[in-house]
Amino acid sequence: MTKLTFGAHPFLLGFEQLERLVARTAKTGNDGYPPFNIEAATENAYRITLAVAGFQTQNLTITVEDRQLVVRGKQGDDDSARVFLHRGIAARAFQRSFVLADGVDVASAEL
Repeated sequence: MTKLTFGAHPFLLGFEQLERLVARTAKTGNDGYPPFNIEAATENAYRITLAVAGFQTQNLTITVEDRQLVVRGKQGDDDSARVFLHRGIAARAFQRSFVLADGVDVASAEL
């Protein structure tokens, strides 16, 4: 597959920032897990809440990479001694990314 860039056509010069935004959005690859809420905490602040049942704080990481807020979770392997009759809480690893708009900075993150 050949990747075409905006710079390849003279009528599209100056749209490089749009190309970067499209590329960042396309690579997020979120499959809907875990579910999340985005709230307007104040006029200039937002709160993102993820439902990460079954994860402990040490199994979660929050980073900012390439203008994206990235939350990753990886379950520990301590379930080998437990016998589940029903396992309804997902125990798979996840990565959830949120593209940050221009002018939006991450001021704090809490687990």
